[in-house]
Amino acid sequence: MGLFKSIRDGLNALHNKRGRNRQIDEELESFLGESINEKMRRGMTAEDAIRAARAEVGSVEVVKHKVWNAGWESRAERLWNDLRYTVRRLVRMPGLVIVVLLSIGIGVAANATIFSIVSKFLLQSPPVGEPATLVSVVRTYDHGRCCNGLPLPIVKDVQAQTQSLSGVAAYYELVPVAMGGGSKPERVWGQAATANFFDVLAATMTAGRGFLATEDKSPVIVLGYRLWQQKFGGDAGIVGKPLDISGHVYTVVGIAPKGFRGLDQVLDPQFWVPLGDLPDLTAKSPDPESRNIQWLRGVARLNPGVSRETAAHEMEVITGRLAKAHPDSDKNTGVALLKLGSLGRDEAAMKMFVLAVSIVALMVLLIACANVANLLLAQGAERQREMAVRLSLGATRAQLLRQLLLESLLLALGGGVVGVLLSMWATYALSSFRLPVPIAMDLSVRVDWRVLVYAFVLSMIAGVVCGFIPAWRASRPTMPNALKGEEALARPGRWWSLRGALVVTQITLSLVLLCASGLFLRSLRSAATIDVGFRSRGTVMMAIDPQLHKYTPERAVVMLRSVREKMVGLPGVMSATVTDGVPLSMGHRSDGFDVPGMPKPLGENIVELYMIAPDYFETIGIPLLSGRGIGDENPDAPKVAVVNEEFVRRFFQGQNPIGHTANDGDVPFTIVGVAKNTKSRTIGEDQRPVLYRSINQSIAKDPSQDGYTVMVRYEGDTSALTRAMEHEIHAVDPALAIFNTTTMEEHMRDALFLPRLVGTLFTVFGLAGVLLAAVGLYGVMSYTVSRRTKEIGVRMALGARAAQVQSMIVRGGMRLALVSLAIGLPLALAAARLTTSLLYGVQPWDIATFTLVPVLLIAVALVACWIPSRRASHVDPMAALRME
Repeated sequence: MGLFKSIRDGLNALHNKRGRNRQIDEELESFLGESINEKMRRGMTAEDAIRAARAEVGSVEVVKHKVWNAGWESRAERLWNDLRYTVRRLVRMPGLVIVVLLSIGIGVAANATIFSIVSKFLLQSPPVGEPATLVSVVRTYDHGRCCNGLPLPIVKDVQAQTQSLSGVAAYYELVPVAMGGGSKPERVWGQAATANFFDVLAATMTAGRGFLATEDKSPVIVLGYRLWQQKFGGDAGIVGKPLDISGHVYTVVGIAPKGFRGLDQVLDPQFWVPLGDLPDLTAKSPDPESRNIQWLRGVARLNPGVSRETAAHEMEVITGRLAKAHPDSDKNTGVALLKLGSLGRDEAAMKMFVLAVSIVALMVLLIACANVANLLLAQGAERQREMAVRLSLGATRAQLLRQLLLESLLLALGGGVVGVLLSMWATYALSSFRLPVPIAMDLSVRVDWRVLVYAFVLSMIAGVVCGFIPAWRASRPTMPNALKGEEALARPGRWWSLRGALVVTQITLSLVLLCASGLFLRSLRSAATIDVGFRSRGTVMMAIDPQLHKYTPERAVVMLRSVREKMVGLPGVMSATVTDGVPLSMGHRSDGFDVPGMPKPLGENIVELYMIAPDYFETIGIPLLSGRGIGDENPDAPKVAVVNEEFVRRFFQGQNPIGHTANDGDVPFTIVGVAKNTKSRTIGEDQRPVLYRSINQSIAKDPSQDGYTVMVRYEGDTSALTRAMEHEIHAVDPALAIFNTTTMEEHMRDALFLPRLVGTLFTVFGLAGVLLAAVGLYGVMSYTVSRRTKEIGVRMALGARAAQVQSMIVRGGMRLALVSLAIGLPLALAAARLTTSLLYGVQPWDIATFTLVPVLLIAVALVACWIPSRRASHVDPMAALRME
């Protein structure tokens, strides 16, 4: 209660200062009256009593000042007065304010943007109940190596035997369906989960409910919030109504919480169905009784008071028991409990990437801080006389330091606001980057409350870092010199100073960043010119998935043939084909092969598998080196295949493979042709062996889970062609959902995801660093010229020429730039060696980069020095000599 009373009284005093002064006057008069009466009772005369009482109290104004200073409100008032003075002063210096706001804003924006990635992929929890007690359940192998999925029997065993976990659920990561309910069918990705999935998560549904325990095999569905809004207009009445899902009727029982996209960090499922109903939605459902097929992701909730370590110890006991009961499948395996949201085996790589770009972003902030500190040092030097006068009039150094720090903190907070705005734009730009994969992923990042807090803290730290030393030095002027207007810190001919050291730091860090940017830009250019083995333009692609519409393999073959034939008849189309996977999609079907009668293959026997229709090689532009391509093969005839050069090198060691048989397990393929090597998964990969099989002959036994892509080679208008292609597909079957419509150029751009992302980040950071360093060097040289105006005037009065003055100023600035290069080049070379794994066709010590970047920096430094030197060369000697 005392604290609240103190706060209330202080606020009242600040609101009504005149009334507070009257109250103090009344209290003083009352005290004086009582003191006078007491002294008169002791025998003093009235005059003596009054004189003695006033002597005890002292000056009324001093007493009132002491009373004010006794409360917190006096400190608040002083802070408010300092704040008002600081704002008025900054308003009179718009140039300085703009430069500082942009400098700190760029530094904060770089860090806030990177922290947005951290927040999204490493810190964000799904909107579920008590996420701290949820854990991810994974299977380990080879005595504890992480991580694999879970077979369904393992999930059931853990559910039955655990005492540490209150619930264990599992889900199948991605299930594609064709969903009705709109103007045309759409392909939507979702998940299949155990009936207790939403119960274990304790998710608060937006509408309806989750699954009941008895609905493990029932045709019910929970819609994602975004799908509910976009496709059904947020109509709560959809709950309880039927919905067409891949030709099956499902009943909508609930709407998931807003923002809920499952438990994975990058996948983007939009609905959930019971796990037991999965066979109705996919033509290739895993065997639910197998203990070897690791196809599920697990999630569990810890019992109250149970730690993850305790539960993990129990898992060791349970898996040891299972290994004895099922030695063929469970030996040397285990169950691990990870923090919810863990990226598993990809988490280490993700953390390393984030750490690397975070260090780069901090370098940008350091450059910005050095720039701002230089500007504030110059401002502090110009205010030496003001500081000396204020000290002479009674101000304390602590008061001056407080006001100067408040100024830098205000500037830093303003820079933080600019940084957040820039970061919002940057995260929007980063969200346009897409991975070239056929599945639903969400890589978007945004500025959330964590990023705002981080930006605020970073701004405050930057304000203190930038402002403390300038404020400390400005609040301690050399009094005689400062009062006369002579700055003791400005010593002509002294080039190595704190401001010079800050400039060297800026240019050095900028050199490191710019060298990295140059390497990654050259890497991006090199990656774009890598021979991928197929035509990178002039092809339009769109995908369909017959299995979502309950096509039998025979009907699917007929339908795909009909679609291909209709495409060939379109204007401008030169050829058309169908495939189950587009090259450079970061992952595809692969399997182990052997070739009877041939020695052991050179290297691994894992082969990339593609299903293709006739005219595939002509459409995509892969040259056939020998034999023939895949034709309109009879599904019941012996299977044929075309292999690439790497397959021939690895399995046949240069011998002619035509007519030989290659076995995929117990499935034989007769090789009828050899095609040129192509990149299969990523641009930077080592060459992989590839086997192309007939889509007619393989669709029955090995249907694609990603659908089938119609590829058309064309000349003409892309948008008109895509509309015509969609029309022809719906002419074959109006119910077919069309998805992943793109051109080969767009696909190739997405395939350059990593070099484009890294190159963009480093280029932006590098250019920002160079800009800040140039501004810093220009500021130092400009300040030097202004402080040496009298000296320059004397020199010119004694006969110095303008060119000599310019040369003197430029030499001083270039000396700093050359010192920076001497320090920065070894650091840049050392840093470049850490980027080897991210470079395509470029060595870390690339001569062009480490030649052009220093030349560019020298040119920028020369311009930054030349502009102030030109101003110095135009100094009027008589005006300069009259300055003092």
